[in-house]
Amino acid sequence: MSQAPVRVSPLIKFGRWSLLLVGIAYGAAHQSRLSKKEEKVREIEAQQKIVRDAKLAEEKKRSAEAEARALAELSKPTPKH
Repeated sequence: MSQAPVRVSPLIKFGRWSLLLVGIAYGAAHQSRLSKKEEKVREIEAQQKIVRDAKLAEEKKRSAEAEARALAELSKPTPKH
């Protein structure tokens, strides 16, 4: 009961293959463009990370110094009357 496959027009086959290849080419070009754009963004983020890390290190240093001063004040003996 199986029927013979329907013969597809060569024009339709050509159209399908053409669109497939155009889609692949478009995807490759789009991916390339987005990759270049993302690379620039990552470079900018890397530069910002250096500055951000320096600020965080400075804040951490200040916080540690403040905590050390607070602990030093707490550990001072209180005079008894």
